[in-house]
Amino acid sequence: MELKLKIWRQKNNKTKGRIVDYTLSGVETDMSFLEMLDLLNNQLIESGHEPVAFDHDCREGICGSCSLHINGVAHGPEKSTTTCQLHMRKFKDGETIYIEPFRAKAFPIIKDLIVDRSSLDRIQQAGGYVSVNTSGNTQDGNSIPIPKHDADQAFNSAACIGCGACVAACKNASAMLFTSAKVSQYSLLPQGQVERSSRVVNMLNQMDKEGFGGCTNTGACEAQCPKDISIDNIAKLNREYLFSKK
Repeated sequence: MELKLKIWRQKNNKTKGRIVDYTLSGVETDMSFLEMLDLLNNQLIESGHEPVAFDHDCREGICGSCSLHINGVAHGPEKSTTTCQLHMRKFKDGETIYIEPFRAKAFPIIKDLIVDRSSLDRIQQAGGYVSVNTSGNTQDGNSIPIPKHDADQAFNSAACIGCGACVAACKNASAMLFTSAKVSQYSLLPQGQVERSSRVVNMLNQMDKEGFGGCTNTGACEAQCPKDISIDNIAKLNREYLFSKK
């Protein structure tokens, strides 16, 4: 295949960026989207030009690093799929593809397609943890009975990989889906009860401090989440917040 690529290039967050056009041939349908970018970068390097900077790590849809806006959609056209698991068979020969970084005040651009998503880490650090008795009389986690329904819901919430697609999809750049998934994950488990009241308050305060917007209730976050995290978690977060104020 031959593709026309329009890629956002920006030296750093203090300089202005722009869309740069590239024509790329030799793209195979079995390539992943990141392998297509690898092919482009190989050609750029061989021709003496600077390669396009983009983030990646596991390339298995687990780490959330490969966060790109592809034709205006977080992670691209295939639902429930991260960028690294998106394959070029989803595109047509001669197609024009727009590739941009996630856009949010809380996600400053580092270079080209790489953004700083450490704001999500700080939300997690504010309350996304549990206290464990390490006195030597620690109870084995596997011995704590948990209703299957609660365990399943906690597991579904824990599937969040922190990629930031929910933020990129939201017109207010809200991190409510991410934050609510983390809050729900722990509030449903016995191990998460120690910090239950303080957790939701601390994580929401940190979310506001990082500059994320408020929830729009449009559901764009759920629609573009590669792990299908449900907005039911946001309702759970709101209940947890009210509970913490009693």
